[in-house]
Parts: sequence; structure tokens; C-alpha cells
Amino acid sequence: MTITLHSASAADIPAMWALRTRAVRTSCASHYAPDVIESWSGAPAPDSYARLLAQGGGRLAREGDALLGYAILDTASGEVDAVFVDPAQGGRGVGRRLLAELEALADALALARPLFLYAALNAVAFYQAAGYVRRRDAQYAHPSGIVLDCVYMDKA
Repeated sequence: MTITLHSASAADIPAMWALRTRAVRTSCASHYAPDVIESWSGAPAPDSYARLLAQGGGRLAREGDALLGYAILDTASGEVDAVFVDPAQGGRGVGRRLLAELEALADALALARPLFLYAALNAVAFYQAAGYVRRRDAQYAHPSGIVLDCVYMDKA
């Protein structure tokens, strides 16, 4: 089957969040303590998702009816808010395609550059391979109330 990209809507949030929870539990566990993974993966979807998707910043990767991954761009700020791929689909280029789609969206909207993000520790190499530059170690105040060690990155 062919991987296709689609716009995301608020109706997609439950499936997106379930995929994100699997990704956090699987892909992030090598870089974060078990108690952090438990809090992070147990958090509900943030209210901001509906707003960001309503602004047109969400993209889904599907193969048939299967959700392979998703990405969200805050079209107001230029922040790459999320790129998550189902752990069972890693290595297929899904994340690269989703990130490239967000970058094309930013160009189409003539968003100010650079795009920026707070990369989970396990995702730093992925973003570097896509041309993002590590600027500083940071902490991200997750909507669940936990603070995650991360890396602030941007791409001109």
C-alpha cells in the first residue's frame, strides 16, 4: 500500500493521542526515567491540539485506514509542536515525510523562519538529520505538569 498524507481535524485527536502514547512508552523509554514516561504517557491530549488543528497545522500519515504518524505545526508561532510515528512503523520515512510536509506548509503560509521545536532527547538525531540545529539544552513544561529535559532546535 501507499503512504498518504492528509490534513488532521479535531475528530482525529483520539487516534493521534493513542499513537503518541504508544510512541512515548516505546521510543522515549531509552532516554527518560520510568516515572517520567509514566506521567508523560498518562497525560490527556492538551486543549491546544484542537486549536492547532483548526488553524490547519495538523497532518496525518496513513496507509489505507491505518494511522502511521502525525505532525502538528503551530502556524501562528512557527513551532513544530509534534511529530510522532507509530513505533511499529519506524524506519519507513514516515517522520521525515511528515516533517517535510510541515516545512512545505510553513513555506506556503510564508511563515517567519526559523521553524523551531523542543526535541525529546530520543528525537534529536532525527531532527539533526533533517537540518535542524541544536541551540541549547532546555526544559519543556508539558501540559501534564511534568517538566521534560529536551533540546531547543531550529531550522532557517
